[in-house]
Amino acid sequence: MHWSTCVLPRMHSAGKALHELLTSAQRQECLTVGVYESAKVMNVDPDNVTFCILAADEIDEGDIALQIHFTLIQAFCCENDINIVRLNDTEKLAEILGSTDDSGEPKDLHCILITNPSEDAWKDPALEKLGLFCEESRNVNDWVPSITLPE
Repeated sequence: MHWSTCVLPRMHSAGKALHELLTSAQRQECLTVGVYESAKVMNVDPDNVTFCILAADEIDEGDIALQIHFTLIQAFCCENDINIVRLNDTEKLAEILGSTDDSGEPKDLHCILITNPSEDAWKDPALEKLGLFCEESRNVNDWVPSITLPE
């Protein structure tokens, strides 16, 4: 069996689950958007963070400061057992979450955290699917798997 037969359907279903999670978390007001905003939340309340998304386009790959931030965020997530994925399409992300904040400023979509809305753990089927996807990826030493959002 060719590797793509196993990986591609799993990746597509992870992309679909990520889309569902983002829209659901936005409705529940459980999103933290932006590298600096995310770092603040991780510093103040890391136990409340349930999932992390690092997003960058090809143009961002040359941004050394952003890559350093990504490395630190990845290390923090691994150390605190927070599932983390990479996304290579900030444009699709902007379509889902909107590209500007309430004041009309462009959103920094490079880092997005999903947090618990309250003391009770937020049970979302998409979050559970993504947790399983991350766990399976770690089992094959892919610590920060890449996901593609569906068209």
